[in-house]
Amino acid sequence: MSRSSKKGPYVDPKLLEKVAKRKPEDGPIKTWSRDSEISPEMVGYQFAIHNGKIFVEIRVREEMVGHRLGEFSPTRKFLKHGGKIQKEMEQKAAAAPAPAAAKK
Repeated sequence: MSRSSKKGPYVDPKLLEKVAKRKPEDGPIKTWSRDSEISPEMVGYQFAIHNGKIFVEIRVREEMVGHRLGEFSPTRKFLKHGGKIQKEMEQKAAAAPAPAAAKK
């Protein structure tokens, strides 16, 4: 559910303080505030966003303004779909490049 337009965007006040005190070259700013929106003041800074297990480092670009920090730090890791058909597809993919390399 989106935030009320009357309230404005939510940015963690402690995070804004960290951005104001540091320079973009000082390295990543560690944060657990995944729900904070990216403001224009954050452009150029590097953040280490916690995903529940590790910190994922991102560099904020202009296109990211208005999005949430958590969008760039996925909490789930997709491995692959399993099953018989998937194994057959992987075997075909592994076998296809081998003859092409032998011809050169």
